[in-house]
Formats: sequence, structure tokens, C-alpha cells
Amino acid sequence: MPFSRPTLADLVSQITSDIKSNLDGSSAWLRRAVLSVLARAFAGALHGIYGFISWIAKQAFPDTAEKANLRRWASIWGVKPKPAWPAGGNYTFTGVVGSVIEKNTVLQRADGFEYITQADIELAATSGTVVIEAVMGGAAGNLPEGAALSLVSPISGVQTNGAVAAGGLTQGSDEEDDESLLARLLDRIQSPPHGGNKADYETWAKDKDAHGIDVTRVWPVPLELGLGTVTVRFMMDNTYGDGIPQPADVAAVAAYIESQRPVTAEVTVLAPVAKPLNYNISGLVPGDAAVRAAIESELRDLHRREAVPGGTLLITHIREAISISAGEYDHNLVSPTENEVADIGEISTVGTITWS
Repeated sequence: MPFSRPTLADLVSQITSDIKSNLDGSSAWLRRAVLSVLARAFAGALHGIYGFISWIAKQAFPDTAEKANLRRWASIWGVKPKPAWPAGGNYTFTGVVGSVIEKNTVLQRADGFEYITQADIELAATSGTVVIEAVMGGAAGNLPEGAALSLVSPISGVQTNGAVAAGGLTQGSDEEDDESLLARLLDRIQSPPHGGNKADYETWAKDKDAHGIDVTRVWPVPLELGLGTVTVRFMMDNTYGDGIPQPADVAAVAAYIESQRPVTAEVTVLAPVAKPLNYNISGLVPGDAAVRAAIESELRDLHRREAVPGGTLLITHIREAISISAGEYDHNLVSPTENEVADIGEISTVGTITWS
């Protein structure tokens, strides 16, 4: 039977009874007697020891261990926590032809978040593009195309303000949280390497430390393209709004899997094709911005949990996701009106949400 930790009151009562039964004439049951004080002091110390033992017991298992010990368990199994990753991309400077912007030039946003140029650039025209990278890792460094940055120190012949070039600043991701690390650790424990089975392809695709890509979901499919073939599709939910990988991401993951796969397997790595699902919701009560944001968050979470390439997203689950959103009291789902079915290679993503 499971061990039941005694309460402080139980320990006081037990120690008091022990003193009374083993020391004739003692008065440990009297509240202000010396023996009563000692009984309470011993009980308090013993209660603390029980608490420490209870904490130690939790650290003995990965699924109950706290942050530091969870990471130690992960290191024993060779599962490395994903570090915070800096955002990067192209940035456009404008200025006088021939002006030079040196490598490691610092740019900043209005809130002081800083970026650094990764190479020297000489303006061959009135504008030029160079790769920049965030000083600090994290999703906070991601920026859309056209976002404004400014030089920290002015450069002769170069305008102080410029803009993020096409494609934006991407790939920035936060340090992996305990829930995600535990899930990967349990996958590693429960699905050890088997020389190229389905679990191996999932592990290789999610190995950010090896290829630098923050992969969140993976679907290996055998024989899709014929005998001896394996097709691997993956998503990057923490990096892009719709989670769909870019060609460079696919190339990096493919190169790593190519180095790990069995020699007899013909592997094709692909990004799923987005199939945006547009929503029309009317009669929302209450209809304020907070409730709308909660509904959008629940819908995105639903897609992340249940949308798979070539899969079906149930209309009942869509209605449920809206109904359980924080603050929602009533609504009418105008569209969609039926299950969303994706073709092979397609995956359902959140499109536009119209409030009517």
C-alpha cells in the first residue's frame, strides 16, 4: 500500500505518547511542560525530514523531477534541452553609394532590443542588404518584413533608420520549457533507437542541437513514394505563424537525416502544404477583444494538437474549442459547417477569423 506521510499534528501526538509510555511520571501532555516543548521541537524537525524525503522521491523519477534534476535526467539519456535561439534575416540599409557598414554594427528597435550585422557591406547603390542577427535568443527577436530598426552609432553616409527586408527576421525561439523537454525525454526512454524505425526519424528531425531547426511535430510515412521510401514531414509551430517550414529549414533537416538514415532507405523530407481554414463567428457574447483573443488561441491550439497531414479536423472539436475559450458565453459558428479534410501532404492551419 502507498506510504502516507504523517502530519505535524500526528508526529506531535506520537512523540508525546512515546514519552508518556516510556518515562513514568512524565508530563509531556501538558502544553507548557519541558517534555511537551521537546516533543513539539522533535516533531517539527522530523516533519521537515519527511518533507525532504518526499521531495527526494520525486527527483528519482523524470516525470516528477524539478527543472535542474529533469535536465540531469535528460543529459543521462542524451537529450539536450533546446536553447534560446536568436532571430536572423536580411536588413536593408539606405545611404550614399560607396558607404561602408562594418560587421558587428549594432542596430536596435524602439524598445532597445539589439541586432548585429553579420558581415561587412558596401553600398553599391542607394540601398543594400546584409544579414543581421539578434544579440539575445528568443522569439521576441522575430520581426516582420518592413519593421524599423535604427543604428546605435551613426555611420557617415548611411541613414540611421532602415527596415527589415523580405522574409522578416525569423528562427528566434525561446528556451525549451520543462513540459516539452519531458515529452522528448519520455519519447527517448520509451522509444529507444531501432536502426531506422518511425521513432528514429522523429528523434532525428527534432534534434535541434544537430541541425539548428526548432522542429515541433514530425510525421514519418513509409512507402508513400514507393518501395524502400520514407517521407518525412514536419512543422515549426514555435517559429512561424502557420508552422510551415521554409525551404532552408527543410534542407537543413533533410541533410541531417541523410547522415543518420539506414543506407537502404530512400528518404524525402518535405514541408506540409498549408490548407488555411477560415472561420466566421457571429453573435459572440461577450464580444470584446480579450474573448476574441482567447478563441483564436484555443483554435490555434486545436490545430496544433489535432491537425495532421492528410488528416481530418472534426467540426465538433472546433465548436468545443470555441466554447471552452476563457470568457466565452455564447456564439454562432457560421463557418466551417462540416469536418475539414486535408489531402495527402496538406495540413489544416488557422486562416482568417471573421467576427460578424
